[in-house]
Amino acid sequence: MTKTHRIFRLLFVSLILSNLTVISAQKMSSDASDTFNQLLDEHWSNANKEQIFFRKDPDTYRMNGKLASFSKEAVQRRSDYNQSLLKRLKTIDLKQLSADDQITYRLFVYEREAEAKSYQQLDLFYPFDFYSGFDRYFAGAPANMSFLTKKHYDNYLISLADFPRYNQEHITNLKAAIKEGHTHYCESFKNYHLGISRHLVEDVNKSVFYQPIINIPANFSESDKSYYQAQTKKLIEETVLPEYQKFYDFFTQEYMPKCRSVVSISELKNGADYYQYLIEYYTTTSMTADEIHQLGLQEVARVRVEMDAIIKKVGFKGSFKEFIEFLRTEPQFYTDSPRDLIEKASYITRKMAAQLPKWFSVLPRGTFDIKSSPDGGAYYVASDGSGTTSGTYFLETKNLKSEPLYTLEALSFHEAEPGHHFQSAIAQDIDMAEFRKTLYHAAYGEGWGLYSERLGKEMGFYKDPYSDFGRLTYEAWRACRLVVDTGMHSKGWSRQMAIDYLSANTGLSLADVAKQIDRYITWPAQALSYKIGELKIRELRQMAEDRLGSKFEIRTFHDQMLTNGSLPLALLEELTIDWINEQLN
Repeated sequence: MTKTHRIFRLLFVSLILSNLTVISAQKMSSDASDTFNQLLDEHWSNANKEQIFFRKDPDTYRMNGKLASFSKEAVQRRSDYNQSLLKRLKTIDLKQLSADDQITYRLFVYEREAEAKSYQQLDLFYPFDFYSGFDRYFAGAPANMSFLTKKHYDNYLISLADFPRYNQEHITNLKAAIKEGHTHYCESFKNYHLGISRHLVEDVNKSVFYQPIINIPANFSESDKSYYQAQTKKLIEETVLPEYQKFYDFFTQEYMPKCRSVVSISELKNGADYYQYLIEYYTTTSMTADEIHQLGLQEVARVRVEMDAIIKKVGFKGSFKEFIEFLRTEPQFYTDSPRDLIEKASYITRKMAAQLPKWFSVLPRGTFDIKSSPDGGAYYVASDGSGTTSGTYFLETKNLKSEPLYTLEALSFHEAEPGHHFQSAIAQDIDMAEFRKTLYHAAYGEGWGLYSERLGKEMGFYKDPYSDFGRLTYEAWRACRLVVDTGMHSKGWSRQMAIDYLSANTGLSLADVAKQIDRYITWPAQALSYKIGELKIRELRQMAEDRLGSKFEIRTFHDQMLTNGSLPLALLEELTIDWINEQLN
């Protein structure tokens, strides 16, 4: 064999070995991807079976057959399953996954670790807050659902029939909460029973639970219509209404007599640890209450300068306090018609829709409706993702004094487009793991909503200086939350101190101020997410603008913020840095 032949032979063998190495690496990568995606599919199947979707926006609650269980056995079962997922995840080599799967893997691990922490905490003691609760979500669910087929109605009947168990499991947990001294603050919760009693109707036809029957599809046979009418009415009369009465009696006779007399959750047994856990859960950061409190004071002071500038601009002769009183009492800033309020919001959202292509290259396919909220307040409920429901922007129309017109632009941009509707609808359009499509990190979600309010200014809205002041009062409101939430739960503030602070630093109506403080008392740390998330998104945008210079393009930045779905802030930052580096290259 000649020297040349030996060289070619060695090269041939080397090539074969190289190809075998590549094939082996590809197989390992394929095996890792298959294992991971199988685990994700199994998890999602289990979540649907349990009807528990960890870290999902509670406002999007809908029934779907048998209801979730909150018994000790069920909670332990879910905890054990979650631990098994964490163990199995450790057997998957992250480096063998594709770049997209690596993001999903890291996010999935983060969620499973967060879920593991939740089982060690006191969440089961607090299934309701000032604004909402398991009883109100259950009653509000039919309005968020599509009833198009017999299967939809069959599942609905199963849900109604299962309510006694569901209700009793919550009552059992609340009895344990009473025993441990973990009840809500008396003053903040004194009227919660009114939300329960409103469902104790004498005429079943007027029950929110009967509404799906009133709108039963015309293509149903007469026998099917009669069947579902009779079964639904029977379940409401004999099952649902008695259970609401049972919960009402328990709440008024057992729970409220044991309501707590202190404002701070930290003063209760293991309360300080629970508050820090809630801070981490809602902000997805490791910030302390002290750090958040100081940040809030700084932000309130900064926004106040801009608010004072507008007061000067409109030529108002008086103090900041007097200007706020003027906004709260001047009739021109309020409507006396629910329809007028909805029509004004509709006009604002349509004008915004026309500007969106200039600021976003990825637009959602899903639509949204605008309705009066059934239990008060303004909020957004996402579509169920099936393609048969729209998103819904709910407005407060029962108390029109709490929905001033000078904040309507900011509110609409936050709740609808380009705020929450954009987030949820785009996430549902993206090809990614199912758990990511409904995932909702409060700091990311509410941070984007607040960022969207500010973005409206760049897009040419808030031409009326009073509306621009409304935008700023919303920003000041979110900054104040950092101060009053930590003030009450960590620094010994009273309810009245918090009311006075929020009233003095925002243009919120007085009725809304008290409601908001009661919300923060009964829903600790959730309100911290808005400002902390918004500041992070603004920080990332500034970073992108500084590093990219003339290469910065606002449309692609916004797409980067939205097309990965909901993320914890640290991962959002890391992916944004990677995106910036890609743009530079």
